[in-house]
Order: sequence, then C-alpha cells, then structure tokens
Amino acid sequence: MTWARQAGSSRPAEDKSWLAGVKAEERERMEVRDGLAARTVAGHCKDAQECAELLAMLGLDASSGRRSVTG
Repeated sequence: MTWARQAGSSRPAEDKSWLAGVKAEERERMEVRDGLAARTVAGHCKDAQECAELLAMLGLDASSGRRSVTG
C-alpha cells in the first residue's frame, strides 16, 4: 500500500504560518457575514424584542451589525 503525501511545504513552520493566515482571513470573512446577517435581521423585525430573539436563535450578536462592513 502507498501513502499519498499531503500537498504543501516540506517545512512545517511554513505550513503553520500559511494556515494561520488562512484562518485569519476566514475569521474576517465570518465577521463581515455575521454583521450583514445581523443588519438584515434587524431590518426585517417589528421591534427590538423580536430582533433580539431572532439574533439569539441564529447565534448572532447585535453588536456585530454595528461594526463597519468592509469587503
């Protein structure tokens, strides 16, 4: 049986720094996505209580909608 080698650098330190960069970019994209989702929910709610309940159901924080949206 042969084993397939994982794609990437032969130096683990380079792989870790690359992965850290990918994770940081993903966190940033998720923050933007969550902010847009929170704003969308807030824009369709009839009152603050309904908004808070829907955001909680979706696992979103109201403060994420206040952040500057870039992207």
